[in-house]
Amino acid sequence: MAFSLSDEHRAIRQAVREFADEEIVPVAQEHDEQGTYPEEIRRTAAEYDFVAPNIPIDYGGAGMDKLSTVLVTEELWRADPGIGSAVGSAGFGTDMIIEFGDEWMKEEWLPRIADGETASASAISEPAHGSNVAGIETRAEKDGDEWVLDGNKMWITNGTVADVAVVMAKTSPDEGHRGITAFLVPTEVEGWKPTKIDNKLGIRASDLAEIVLDDARIPEENVIGEVDQGFYQLMEFFASGRTNVAAQAVGAAQGAFDAALDYAGEREQFDQKIGEFQAIRHKLAEMATNVEAARALTYRAASAVEEGDQSMAAQFSSMAKLFASERSVEVADESIQVHGGAGYVSDHPAERYYRDARITKIYEGTSEIQKNIIADRLL
Repeated sequence: MAFSLSDEHRAIRQAVREFADEEIVPVAQEHDEQGTYPEEIRRTAAEYDFVAPNIPIDYGGAGMDKLSTVLVTEELWRADPGIGSAVGSAGFGTDMIIEFGDEWMKEEWLPRIADGETASASAISEPAHGSNVAGIETRAEKDGDEWVLDGNKMWITNGTVADVAVVMAKTSPDEGHRGITAFLVPTEVEGWKPTKIDNKLGIRASDLAEIVLDDARIPEENVIGEVDQGFYQLMEFFASGRTNVAAQAVGAAQGAFDAALDYAGEREQFDQKIGEFQAIRHKLAEMATNVEAARALTYRAASAVEEGDQSMAAQFSSMAKLFASERSVEVADESIQVHGGAGYVSDHPAERYYRDARITKIYEGTSEIQKNIIADRLL
């Protein structure tokens, strides 16, 4: 299936690119080196509807379709994956609130997230459970009109900066994936104990934390959807999340390619630009082809998600996530090769794209998990 962006989609891409070039690119290296969270950039991005663009207009968001949100993500990551991650992840968990949350949850939190006042988090992974969501050990026990949460969450984006989180916990521990419930947890609640993780290989501007839930008490009304239905609710967003990561990978790959193309047109060896050597020209040709192929597959996945065909969305989102993430790392690696020694140091952005692209092969399901999903759909 071929894709042709509408005038509206092209306008969104151009608007995000201009914002990213003006607000993100000039400070990307600084945020990467210092590992600082770009609070002000997130707030400014919200003014242009680039934060949680999936939030409906009725709740202060832009109400963008899936392809539009993919374009936003792609362009933010093209400028800088670290800051792009911080801005793009500011609405983590909002899909769950929008689809299954009570009206008071939407009215209280969605406008605040959309306007950049705060960020949200989604707390699923645990130290011993990443890909195996059904195996989570965090518990929620009913005590009168409250739920008491105890457990440990790991690799939680926005864990130290979010004011609210969607937390997955076992409410029927012996039921496996049939006993998981989603909870809306304000991070100011006593018992929410975050510890920042700052020794990351890449996306250093994005906040990451380990969360300890120690007798964290929340009202029973904070259940999102139905008790013991959290896993099934979460499944509805797997395809969307994987498509988002594919878009991240495409953006990182495009940024790495752009850096290589620029350098090839500037660097001279043997009295000519290195971009005139066939070896470099072939590298650039392969890089550009891989970026475009990943982009096409990602847009195909976005279309399937938007159409609501869960089977096709699951297949194409896993294909896009797998292909785009693998190609992104390859393109970033080749970008360093084009730069030579200059690509191995932080004077140029090539090494940053290489470090940043690597995460896309891991979160939202590793490449190995995506292959399993794809094979299950084919056989």
